[in-house]
Amino acid sequence: MGLFDWAKGQFVEIIEWQDASRDTVLWRFPVYRNEIKYGAQLTVREGQIAVFLNEGTVADVFSPGRHELTTKNLPVLATLKGWKYGFASPFKAEVVFANTRRFGDLKWGTLNPVMLRDQDFGVLRLRAFGTYALVVTDGKNFVGQHAGTAQQLLVSDLQEHLRNKIVARFSDSVAESKIPALDLSAKYDELSADLLERLNAELAEQGLGLTDLHVENISLPPEVEQALDARSKMAVLGDLGRYTQLQAAEALPTAAANQGLAGAGVGMGVGVGMGAAMGHHMAGALMPPNPHAPPDVFSPQSTAAGAGAASVGAASAGAAPSAATPSAGSRFCGACGTKAVEGSKFCTNCGAKLG
Repeated sequence: MGLFDWAKGQFVEIIEWQDASRDTVLWRFPVYRNEIKYGAQLTVREGQIAVFLNEGTVADVFSPGRHELTTKNLPVLATLKGWKYGFASPFKAEVVFANTRRFGDLKWGTLNPVMLRDQDFGVLRLRAFGTYALVVTDGKNFVGQHAGTAQQLLVSDLQEHLRNKIVARFSDSVAESKIPALDLSAKYDELSADLLERLNAELAEQGLGLTDLHVENISLPPEVEQALDARSKMAVLGDLGRYTQLQAAEALPTAAANQGLAGAGVGMGVGVGMGAAMGHHMAGALMPPNPHAPPDVFSPQSTAAGAGAASVGAASAGAAPSAATPSAGSRFCGACGTKAVEGSKFCTNCGAKLG
């Protein structure tokens, strides 16, 4: 191959991007030390745009289709190059393709809690996460803002930048909405719409736009969630006493579950306790009474003794001494029981000798 054929082979005649990836947003056509041939064919596929740059400055933008590169199709570049009367020689230019398709199912979330002031709980730390989709809305602005000198730009290269913006705008949106923390779960759609509007207004100058942005969850710190659960229980029960009863009732299933393992020990402990109590009472019953101790009005012995004493006292108080009751010096016949005459030696009734 001669020198002329080698030089001719360095001229780019076909420019296209056959994108086989699913996450490339920007790709630079390799023209390093090469020149684009006058009349070269440019092919831009659906979901793509091609941007020509002259010394880092955005020049002409091509939409999907097949284009022949002439001064007619390169008006901005021709002006920058000073092509006033047309040209027929190769020219140098950078060609950058941008992918305009929708990149969906992207995740965002707060790496650190967001500090917010709530009207019910004071200062709170909130965490949130969700999803969104990314699309290039203005290829010229996007290439001008993000092309630089990189050979390609992936979605992952933009995600951290976008996440920081979403979290910042999320904080503004929640704070300005003044929605109580207890009502946030019912306002996800409103927050998502407000957040999307704020972000698209800010990202428009970069040629980017977000779609299908959703707030999927907003969570409180675990200790605050536990306090809310306890507060909800107390609100349902109505007072602290019932709340304590509920806690005891909730502990029963745990005790029942452990019965199989510790039931024997528990039963033994109960039996020992009851035995000790009975032994204490029996020991007290067998001990001699303390004369200085106050009477035990509930003991059976005291009750019986009191009842007997009451009976004797009543009989003594209510009846006079009987006439037949023998006096201290009287004698009686041992045979017939007749009272003996004082001073006699024999019974006046039966004649038996008196002792």
